[in-house]
Amino acid sequence: MRTSISSAETTGDDKALRRREKLTAFIRQEATAQGFDLCRITLPTSIPRAPERLSTFLEDSHHGTMDWMAETKERRADPTTLWSEVRSIVMFGLNYGPEEDPRYLLSMKDKAAISVYARNRDYHDIIKGRLKEIATRFAARAGEDVKVFVDTAPVMEKPLAEAAGLGWQGKHTNLVSRSHGSWLFLGSLFTTAELTIDGAEKDHCGSCRACLDACPTAAFPAPYRLDARRCISYLTIEHKGSIDAGLRPLIGNRIYGCDDCLAACPWNKFAASSSEMKLQAREDLKEPSIAFLLTLDDPTFRSFFSGSPVKRIGRDRFVRNVLIAAGNSGDPQFIPQCRQLADDASPTVRGMAVWTLRRLMDDDAFAAFARPRVPDNDPEVRREWQMAGVD
Repeated sequence: MRTSISSAETTGDDKALRRREKLTAFIRQEATAQGFDLCRITLPTSIPRAPERLSTFLEDSHHGTMDWMAETKERRADPTTLWSEVRSIVMFGLNYGPEEDPRYLLSMKDKAAISVYARNRDYHDIIKGRLKEIATRFAARAGEDVKVFVDTAPVMEKPLAEAAGLGWQGKHTNLVSRSHGSWLFLGSLFTTAELTIDGAEKDHCGSCRACLDACPTAAFPAPYRLDARRCISYLTIEHKGSIDAGLRPLIGNRIYGCDDCLAACPWNKFAASSSEMKLQAREDLKEPSIAFLLTLDDPTFRSFFSGSPVKRIGRDRFVRNVLIAAGNSGDPQFIPQCRQLADDASPTVRGMAVWTLRRLMDDDAFAAFARPRVPDNDPEVRREWQMAGVD
């Protein structure tokens, strides 16, 4: 028996389709107006493998001390757990690719390397501000609810971006775009509106392993898997306290993050931004002097990095990183500053100053420096002295 479809039903379907298409076109126009390079849409159910992959990552303890990843596991793995009413997820990409390969700075031992993404204002603030503008206008137009997220919320942005077709998660686990390489900031807009869904992007890494081979600390136990405990970005940003002594020499002069695996990606040759609103790096953060950064006390640190994501890790953790760079430089010019920092109020700073001085001073000079000192009352600092050969 043939089922008849009423004209009212057909008209209703046509109206829904036209509404979906108009709202989709509107949000894409808004994305372009706000300077985003990419804007594509996916369903909240589009990442079914995410829970299993996240569970494996956590079970292997590859998240290190980032306990918040385990605490938000359920919400992170399933967007509908985060917000049950979401029907469409809009993913945005903003290119932040540098004008040159940032790895040139690694050979400049008196300079410090700050990850490209952190050389401007905090991207969370910049992108969230733009997304809120889009959300406000879209909600008014659509009459639907919206929520925006940028990195800090428990949203698996990279799998969602892959599902939406912005790119694919490369062997370095970061998103890779055929048009913008590995240099993309991501943001998302969740909405109760039904929008036109885009197709997922395929993996185009092939047999290439440039990103894996570029990692200074061998932080990838296998392609598409990252052990954060060995990642310089994790160690210099997320990890508190002392950094494993075996990894310190491998950090080089990277004091905040690491761009090596991103910079090695061959797809970066297509990373020219089409946006006129591309972020520009602060001149004083392109090649900052280690000597200057060692002078930062808490007030000057906060002032110098005002508006920067670097500010979030605090002065003590930051100076710890700079001391590692000074120790890896082999340059004795830093000895006077490091001697002063060996008496810093922060145990984290004092302990790393001991390691740095042991690398920069000869045996006799270090012994003379250590001999009159009173044993430190902090166990981690005492441990650094013991590793340096002083009981």
